[in-house]
Amino acid sequence: MKALVNISRILVGTLFIFSGFIKLNDPLGFSYKLQEYFSQDVLNIPSLEPYALMISVLVVVFEVVLGIFLLIGYKPKFTVWSLLGMIVFFTFLTFYAAYFDKVKDCGCFGDFLKLTPWESFTKDVVLLFLILILFFGKKYIKPIFGKLPTTVLALLGFVVSLWFGYHVLMHLPTFDFRAYAIGKNITEGMSIPEDAAKPVQEFYWKFNIDGEEKVITTDGSYPDVKGEFISYEFKIIDEGYQPSIYDFTMESTEGDDLTEQFLSEDNLIVVISYSLEHIEREGGLKLKALQEEAIKNNYKIIGLTASGEDAKQRINEAYNIDFEWYLCDEKALKTVVRANPGILELDKGTVKQKVHWNDIDDLELPKVERKAEPKKENNNNVVYFINGESSTKEAVEALDTLKIESINVVKDSIQLKELNTQNNTFFTGIVEVTLKPNH
Repeated sequence: MKALVNISRILVGTLFIFSGFIKLNDPLGFSYKLQEYFSQDVLNIPSLEPYALMISVLVVVFEVVLGIFLLIGYKPKFTVWSLLGMIVFFTFLTFYAAYFDKVKDCGCFGDFLKLTPWESFTKDVVLLFLILILFFGKKYIKPIFGKLPTTVLALLGFVVSLWFGYHVLMHLPTFDFRAYAIGKNITEGMSIPEDAAKPVQEFYWKFNIDGEEKVITTDGSYPDVKGEFISYEFKIIDEGYQPSIYDFTMESTEGDDLTEQFLSEDNLIVVISYSLEHIEREGGLKLKALQEEAIKNNYKIIGLTASGEDAKQRINEAYNIDFEWYLCDEKALKTVVRANPGILELDKGTVKQKVHWNDIDDLELPKVERKAEPKKENNNNVVYFINGESSTKEAVEALDTLKIESINVVKDSIQLKELNTQNNTFFTGIVEVTLKPNH
């Protein structure tokens, strides 16, 4: 029994320290996962969402500290009871998420290792078994050092864990396991190989056939049966190949997708704020100086947010900045950088630098040679034609509507791509006005 307890002690202690440290490296990311658990769709306790970050830090620090306590043998009774309580709670949580298919990734190992809900539950069941061994064999858990060294190590482990959590919150995760880490290329992260595995789904069609309900299973095609259709359900058997980046876009207010355009540019500074309404004031105050330095050294600077037009205008006026803000999904922006605001330098889609607003002064922006901007129309990158002749938005708006025979708006067409290729432009739309004869 003693040998079994010692083996369990090493396994549980090591795993708790490792798992806790991975989350402690990114407590903000773990808080986003807790918000997902607290949401109405999962545990339905949204009142805890505002406290997710505080709970996140406390949980991961406690997880690391318990692992240290167990390995050095500090207060065995308190440690084992705490481990048991924690693993029972998390086993319930992962089972709930897996059985009801509520959360796709438990966040047990942050972005370092993604586990499916059932894998997370299995991991917790194994840990529960090992901790039960420790629970019934508490008497075999002895300190490996004397009383004073053990107490000092325990206190040191707590202080260092707390300091590390605070440090990464005030800066950025020390180890970045996400697809937006420095050196990663966003375009490559979004690409899907031609030979990539396709998703596999099963569809269950319910019919009333001769007064009896029957379920027909297909791969998606509508079944060729004679009967009254009632309902259908589907299940994902295999998700197939999933790119590491799937929800990152850079859109204009009008809905034009400019992702490819911006990810092909050199020396692009991107200010990221998932919510301008909640931007850190100290960070916002640094954006003016950042913009001035970027422009002086020939960098293009833009903003990326999930907030609306009113918030963009209010922030630009409040902090005396005037760069354009583009739209992206809030969840994606929270993944890109763990700061509000955070700053990226992109070079043809590759992340060259990434900093927390606290570290904006650490950005290195040496003067670069910038190619002249391609000549293109204003008015939201839309080009206008009247009877086939190039025109302007003002000229079109000045036309007498009684003289107009038709207006054709073109987007995402071969014609648009050919126009941009020939003229080295980035138009996102064409407005073709045809006048009635004799006008």
